Amino acid sequence: MKFLDQVKVYVRSGNGGAGAVSFRREKYIEYGGPDGGDGGKGGDVWIEAVDGLNTLIDYRYQQHFKAGTGVHGMGRSRHGAAGADVVLKVPVGTEVLDDDKQLIADLSQPGQRMQLLRGGNGGFGNERFKGPINQAPRHANPGQEGQEMAIWLRLKLIADVGLVGLPNAGKSTFLAASSAAKPKIADYPFTTLAPNLGMVDISEGERFILADIPGLIEGASEGAGIGTRFLGHVERTAVLIHLVDATQEDVAGAWKTVRHELVAYGEGLEDKPEIVALNKIDALDAETIAQKAAELEAAVGAKVRRVSGVAKIGVTELLREAYALVRERKAEAAAEAAGPQEWRP
Repeated sequence: MKFLDQVKVYVRSGNGGAGAVSFRREKYIEYGGPDGGDGGKGGDVWIEAVDGLNTLIDYRYQQHFKAGTGVHGMGRSRHGAAGADVVLKVPVGTEVLDDDKQLIADLSQPGQRMQLLRGGNGGFGNERFKGPINQAPRHANPGQEGQEMAIWLRLKLIADVGLVGLPNAGKSTFLAASSAAKPKIADYPFTTLAPNLGMVDISEGERFILADIPGLIEGASEGAGIGTRFLGHVERTAVLIHLVDATQEDVAGAWKTVRHELVAYGEGLEDKPEIVALNKIDALDAETIAQKAAELEAAVGAKVRRVSGVAKIGVTELLREAYALVRERKAEAAAEAAGPQEWRP
C-alpha cells in the first residue's frame, strides 16, 4: 500500500427535500383540507478517526463526497426521509484544514468524530400553513440548499520518539534493530522515501512507538532532496533521537546540518529533547570512535551516545533513555490536562 499523507477533497452536504402541496380527497368524507407533508433533512458530512489506518491513500482515487438529498414530502401528511450522511474515515493523527490551510480539527484520538457540514432542512408542506383565515393554503417551502467546501487532510503519524539524521545515517537499520518493523535498508542515500513506524518493546512495561522519516540534507527547508514535508510526522513526538554516521569525515558538520533544518522548519521541533548518538561504531576502531565522539560532543555541548544498529551495541540503553523522557513528557501533559487541584482542608 502506498503512503499518502496529504490530500485535498471536496465535500457537500445534502439538500433538504421540498414540502408537498396536497389536499385530502376521500369518498364520503366532506371536509378534506391540506395534508402535504414536510420534506426530509439533507444528509450531513462527518469525519471520524479510526484505528487500523496509517495512510490517506483511499482519498487518492475519490476526492468528491456528497451526502444524500432529503426525500420530498407527500400527501396524506407523509414526511420525507432524511438523506444519508457521509462519513470520511481517516487515520488517527489526521488534521483537517480549510482551503486556506487554517486548522479546523485535529483528530488525535480513536473514535474522535466531527461534523464538517450540516445538511439543509426540509421544506414545510402546505399542512403547516393552514389556519382559521387561510384554510386551504396552496404553497409549500422548498428544501434548504446543502453546504459545500474544499478541505485538506494532513496526516501526522502518532509516535512517541522520532529518528532524524542525514540520509544513510543508519536510521532504518536502527528501527529494524529496535522493533519488529522491516524498513527497506540499502547502502545508498534516500533508501527511505516514506515514514516508517515500529513498536519498541523493551520490557513488559516499557513500550513506545518509534518513527523513522526520510533523511534531511542541507537546504531541505528550501525543498532540496525530499524536503521537510515528512517532518510533520515527528511533531507529536516527545523526544528526537538524532543519529550521526560515525564513518563520515565531519560528524560535527553533519549534526549541524540537520539541526539547522529542524530550526528552519520550526513547529516546536527545535525545542524537543534531543538525544544525539554516534551510529555505526562497529565499523571503526576504539581510538577513532573516541576522536569522533569528542568532536561531536564539542559541537553538541552534551554527552553523545555510541551505538550500532547492525551489531546492536548500545541500542537498548539508548531506547531506555528515550522511554524515560517519553514517560516524563506524558506525565507533564497529564498534569497540564488535569489543571490545578482544588485545595480542601
